[in-house]
Amino acid sequence: MTTLDLAPLFRSSIGFDRLPSLFDSIRLTDKHTNYPPYNIELVEENKYVISMAVAGFRKDEIDIVSEQNSLVIKGQKTEKSEKSYLHQGIAERDFERRFRLADHVRVTNAGLENGILTIELVRELPEAMKPRKIDIQTGNLLESGNE
Repeated sequence: MTTLDLAPLFRSSIGFDRLPSLFDSIRLTDKHTNYPPYNIELVEENKYVISMAVAGFRKDEIDIVSEQNSLVIKGQKTEKSEKSYLHQGIAERDFERRFRLADHVRVTNAGLENGILTIELVRELPEAMKPRKIDIQTGNLLESGNE
């Protein structure tokens, strides 16, 4: 029996405030989609932080690419371990994680500390799209426009 996992609606999109626009990202559950684990935090109204656990990866083994409405984070180990483990709990496999970004969301900063990759994002609406207050005039607008 196939089960439908709705979690990708909420965990892989940043900056969307409308639920209907997320329905096209529904996909069937895949056991490999949970690596590496990550959090998405709403810091302020238009500021977000993605924290991703990338233990075992160095800074030069991680690529972050932001283009149009997409953020792609790739991790590729340059050195494969030749050790013989009795138990290997720290995954060192390559990964690629994709996030859909809403319009006007951009990456502002990224850092790696203590095995946690942190990516800061901000939504910046252009002035033309920001709400603006309309002054109410007195009198007949049609008559004043003809003068």
